[in-house]
Amino acid sequence: MKTIMLVDDSATILLSVSNILMKSGFAVEQARSGEDALRLFQSGKKIDLLITDLNMPGMNGIELIKKVRLLTAYKFMPILFLTTESQQAKRAEAKAAGASGWLVKPVTADDLIATLNMVLR
Repeated sequence: MKTIMLVDDSATILLSVSNILMKSGFAVEQARSGEDALRLFQSGKKIDLLITDLNMPGMNGIELIKKVRLLTAYKFMPILFLTTESQQAKRAEAKAAGASGWLVKPVTADDLIATLNMVLR
């Protein structure tokens, strides 16, 4: 079973996306901030994929990706943004930081799972 780290400051998003992921057979770790997520990564927890929001108080999603990519065990892990942002400049910045893909909220369950299946191959 693959474990997905879901990072979002919205409790509603955490709940709804976690439900979709769990119904699709994934284990889910949740964090409400970039700082909390980074602590989980640094603890050595096995995470197969990161889904993060871009805009969060404190450490934003791009800063989180940069820090996670510095951890040897997660250098090549797939990372997806799930955000309301759709500007090309932000996408380019995320890709440069190490993001594997980008999903715009609201995302359908089918689109989310299809994207996960592509990046987890």
